Amino acid sequence: MTVVSVLNYKGGVGKTTLTANIGAELASRGKKILLVDLDPQASLTFSFYEPIVWEQYLAHERTIQQWFGSLLNQPAADPLNLYVVTPPAVNQIVEANGGRLDLIASHLELVDVDVEFAHRLGGATFSHASPNFLRLHRSLRDALSSEAFDAYDLIMIDCPPNFTMTTRTAVVASDYLLVPAKPDYLSTLGIDYLRRRLSMLITEYNKAVSSPDEQINPTMLGIVYTMIQYGGAEPIVAQRGYLDQPTKIEVPRFAQTLRDSKTFFGPAGEDGIPAVLRVGGNEVVQFELQQIASELYAKVRN
Repeated sequence: MTVVSVLNYKGGVGKTTLTANIGAELASRGKKILLVDLDPQASLTFSFYEPIVWEQYLAHERTIQQWFGSLLNQPAADPLNLYVVTPPAVNQIVEANGGRLDLIASHLELVDVDVEFAHRLGGATFSHASPNFLRLHRSLRDALSSEAFDAYDLIMIDCPPNFTMTTRTAVVASDYLLVPAKPDYLSTLGIDYLRRRLSMLITEYNKAVSSPDEQINPTMLGIVYTMIQYGGAEPIVAQRGYLDQPTKIEVPRFAQTLRDSKTFFGPAGEDGIPAVLRVGGNEVVQFELQQIASELYAKVRN
């Protein structure tokens, strides 16, 4: 079982698109995939469930918000596997090849959890001197270490566009980190800052644990550039300079990029089936998504 967190400080860079489509593509190849939605916008959740279905069947008892509530308000958190759901539409497709795609859904009020986390840690600085530092930071890691999750080939966590506590729990739980980015100034500006914040968290956490065996060191898989605009066979001139940005800050990048296609991705989630599996879709974009999924899986299996 391998855990990959998908994160970037900048919103609107394709975190949810990549998470949903990589998960669906690998499930269609016969893999057992779990997606965890930590973003209060719940876009990943709504990629598989209509809001009315979410409200009726998930919102009150079956989301990550309730699990975090059990962590914060009970002596011991509930088993996380109790919150796993299996979206029906996408699984009707992937189960034909022996795959499965499960989800831990998000909640629109998840933002309140970070406020409670900060209170328990004595403020927004999340000091490692707090007696709750380790318990809260490692909560998701401990939960995913249950044998209930051993059957999954890959777990992907869709993080919010910030570095508050929910994101920090995901980083601590992760073996690998994936950073989607648009090739523009604002999207690439924070990549080096994100890397520094990750380094600080890893250092703080490893100082707090009692044994070297408990230390963490998630690997940066690299940056996946999304929303590429083409002029002929090449990306437009305005974007080309940013495509080399990772090499300047010594962050790897994926060979495959993902082009912009508003007409293709616009209706994503309406039928609960990610774009990569949509019949009659844009074959070029679907091929790019398939290649990204292959590249990621090869990296985590090496």
